[in-house]
Amino acid sequence: MLTRTLSGATGHDFAAIDPDLRLKLYTMMSRARQMEQRAYDLFMQNLVKGTSHLALGQEAVSTGFAAAMRADDYTFCTYRGHHHTLLRGASMTGILGELMGRSCGLMRGKGGSMHLTSVEHGAMGSYAIIGAHLPVAAGAAWSAQYRNSGQVAVCFFGDGTTNIGAFHEALNFAVIWKLPVVFVCENNLYMEYTAISEVTAVENPAADRAGAYGLEPVLIDGNDVELVYETAAEVLARAREGGGPSLIEAKTYRHGGHSRADPGKYRPDPEVRAWLERDPLPRYRRRLLKLGIEESTLAAIEAEVEVEVEQATETAKSSPAADVEIAARDVWADGSATWRN
Repeated sequence: MLTRTLSGATGHDFAAIDPDLRLKLYTMMSRARQMEQRAYDLFMQNLVKGTSHLALGQEAVSTGFAAAMRADDYTFCTYRGHHHTLLRGASMTGILGELMGRSCGLMRGKGGSMHLTSVEHGAMGSYAIIGAHLPVAAGAAWSAQYRNSGQVAVCFFGDGTTNIGAFHEALNFAVIWKLPVVFVCENNLYMEYTAISEVTAVENPAADRAGAYGLEPVLIDGNDVELVYETAAEVLARAREGGGPSLIEAKTYRHGGHSRADPGKYRPDPEVRAWLERDPLPRYRRRLLKLGIEESTLAAIEAEVEVEVEQATETAKSSPAADVEIAARDVWADGSATWRN
């Protein structure tokens, strides 16, 4: 198994990454963190419609891949997909507006937190049914392969998905057809309220199963944004060159419960404390300071992001609620029942 550890991978050279890229990665993680924190605040103010599933603490995975992807690549993610949608280029106002059911939302307020989509930015939807999007991602990759477009589909999912049939079906066909797709398991150790280790026969639910499909097992530290970026760049290039699919397991941790209705008390306190110490954002900040980037530079990035979040929040709040007249719009395909014939 290719294991890229907490301190980096074999041959991993932190000094080799361009300083401008480092600042880009820090900016992206900061935007994801501050927007997600604002989503939590809005929920507590009873402004978010329905529940929400936050990815606070998992920013390094979405950032590392989004930074490495091409503008026309595809992203498929779960209901814990605010970060992925934002970092592919979707409007922060549109995301927060969608969470609040406002007409300025990405889906005009109809989809809410669990169904963020921005096709123009390659964000091909957040999927609430566990594992449902893996075959869809494989289909998008098949389309790219057929068109010889050079696009790659990247599919993010949680550890619980590895025990769903669609996971195995999608992997099997992706390998058979050498599809340009990258499957990324964001293993935050818990499938809703149950530890993945309690219901899975192998220690690493994705990486330990890769070999069954002829894939290289790759287990990485999902809280190291540079490591995620380098891994992403490697597997994306291989897929683009016709080398077929990859399966990545990124170990990470969500700071809160499964959803806003879940206090997460089933997680041992020592475990939570240990993972909070490995929070990817302050961890990367410390690394950048150690590498000589000025404190003032990082503070300026944080301040700019704070202004962006405030502006997006106020714009979304002032937007009217979703219009009930559009409830059935963009739902039915044209053609009635003729397809049945």
